[in-house]
Amino acid sequence: MMTHRPQQFPLARQSAGVAPPRRPGSIRRTTSIDSHWPDGASAAWTMAARARDLCTPEDGGDPHILSEAGYEMRISPAREILALKTNAHQERTGELVGVRAGGDSRRMIASALGDLVGTPLYQILDDFAGASLVARWIWSQWMPDWAAFSKDKTQPQTHGRKGNMLNICTGFAEGSSALLPDRLQDAATEDTARVGPLDDPSDSWSWHAMPDQHGPAMRRARRLDIWREDRLILVDAAFQDSGTAPDGGRRAVHEYRVYAEIDAESGILESLQALPLILPFPECPGAAVKAARMVGHQIGDFRNTVLDTLPSTLGCTHLNDVLRGLADVPVLAANLA
Repeated sequence: MMTHRPQQFPLARQSAGVAPPRRPGSIRRTTSIDSHWPDGASAAWTMAARARDLCTPEDGGDPHILSEAGYEMRISPAREILALKTNAHQERTGELVGVRAGGDSRRMIASALGDLVGTPLYQILDDFAGASLVARWIWSQWMPDWAAFSKDKTQPQTHGRKGNMLNICTGFAEGSSALLPDRLQDAATEDTARVGPLDDPSDSWSWHAMPDQHGPAMRRARRLDIWREDRLILVDAAFQDSGTAPDGGRRAVHEYRVYAEIDAESGILESLQALPLILPFPECPGAAVKAARMVGHQIGDFRNTVLDTLPSTLGCTHLNDVLRGLADVPVLAANLA
């Protein structure tokens, strides 16, 4: 019997909208990972990732691209990498074929490509685990019998602990509304929000180019802006998991904004504000409060320390993904004037 109920929060479920104007003297990283299923929900699917680092000069002149990366990946229903091709030849990426998403994939990526930490390619490869975890959510929007399909014992249970979600994160803590028996049946209509484009139509450089999506298709998109003010590196980060809607447009299931202040000399995180904008359950925003536990940690170590500091019900799987991406701030900051 459940003895407690996690704190609930009001959910606005409203997107932050397009990217803010680029600041003079800033670096902007944008990434996207697009998933689609040419052979249906039960078959292997394809992920196409793109990333770009852009520098906006202090004098307000034309921006210039620092680095770009991309890959195409074929993934099994059990979230194993079946094939991988990057846009820049990397022989070592062949070592990742056969690896399953999660802790194994992160360890293998670190082992095979550790010298690429901080680059756009490393970011989108590291993000494969989280993006593939949430990708199949799109079928809850397109499949009328989604609840039955998701419980089908013949389908690989790749979420939680072999399908068991109890205490896997803040949103699924014991007593959460997410664990109610009929909650999956309501997920397709109640736990999402309409969202528009992320790129600013008045600024062709606001995002890298992202293709139109048709049919059941999912996208994980990130933006990371950094700039310098006196002794601080300031961060404005955005994160969204969204997909196509059968009636047109897009719906998002996750969206966060994160603001941070980092001591430029020591790399220590001095302040952090995580804003939950779109989340599926009333208990989910509680993770944003707990994220303050990262203050005082070395930002360059976040890919490891976030998982150590915010495990299980102390964290949100997707907010943790946002925070882990901040580990690249020192590498990007080296390009600031």
